[in-house]
Amino acid sequence: MASLGRLIGVGCNYLPAAASIKQSKYFVDEREVLVCGGLGADGACCFHSEPEKERGGPDGGNGGSGGHVIFQVDVNTRSLVGLPSICRAHDGQSGKAANCHGRNGQNFIVKVPAGTFVQENDELVVSLEEHGVQWVAARGGAGGLGNHAFLCNELRAPLSATPGRKGQERHLLLELRVMANAGLVGLPNAGKSTLLGTISKARPAVGAYPFTTLRPHVGVITFQDHSQVSVADLPGIIKDAHLGRGLGLSFLRHIERCKCLLFTIDLSASDPLHQLSQLRTELAKYRPELAHRPQMIIGTKLDMTCARMAAKQLYSCLGNQPFIPLSAHTGENVHVLLDFLQTLVER
Repeated sequence: MASLGRLIGVGCNYLPAAASIKQSKYFVDEREVLVCGGLGADGACCFHSEPEKERGGPDGGNGGSGGHVIFQVDVNTRSLVGLPSICRAHDGQSGKAANCHGRNGQNFIVKVPAGTFVQENDELVVSLEEHGVQWVAARGGAGGLGNHAFLCNELRAPLSATPGRKGQERHLLLELRVMANAGLVGLPNAGKSTLLGTISKARPAVGAYPFTTLRPHVGVITFQDHSQVSVADLPGIIKDAHLGRGLGLSFLRHIERCKCLLFTIDLSASDPLHQLSQLRTELAKYRPELAHRPQMIIGTKLDMTCARMAAKQLYSCLGNQPFIPLSAHTGENVHVLLDFLQTLVER
């Protein structure tokens, strides 16, 4: 890691080419759904009859089974916004005469984004991570048996047929947790969105007011050796966020999916060390194990008045902790952060 004097005093001309990326207007990362398997159809009770063969025996076919509700991971799905609140598979068709079995109900395929966690009764059931993975959320009911299925030597003319069974019903809670190599963690208006727009082609909303970011944004950085690293811009953390205050738990869970934490500190604001302490306190109260993740401290807005002096004071208090003061506006020291992220990918 370069010395602080070199980082504060040396500029950088790195500014990636801008690219306009259409962002989804709505982002939903939590959704309660009712999944219902299809109803199994009834078996038929009838007897074969034709000229010169009046007692042809039972020929009632079995009913078709109901369809399943299946969750399938799709990398092109970015949000749970298109997920219906009720997912119901098709019912099976009833059995017919002449031993004609009913058709099985069609499965209901629900596409979900990668990183979807499924909970039932506050317990984790499954995590859906890789593209193409399927998980049966609700099984369809079995079809009933026709009277032909009961034909035996002791019973040559069965008069009974069984009804189809009801499909499985479950109330599930789906949570989407953004998966990224690194996550930008900071207080509101700390410059996270501006930094993400500088180092990647992502275009999150940027404004001079708190809570500009209301949903996670993920930018992908491609290096010259074609390796890639993903960085997530997470909404700002405030005091008592672990208790649900502000955006609270709705975004803290996204931090769990980040392999490295990039604490973003506003050097133009008062007491940068207190900002860092507040961020670490909230994360420790939410998930103590997050303290063992690889961490990097980033000082933003180095081009602002008195920011360089604040960077020196913060550096003197951090000891051996990695620290990069930079300016996303001018591009100063951004290349140092990119080198760190590339090293993270290699490790």
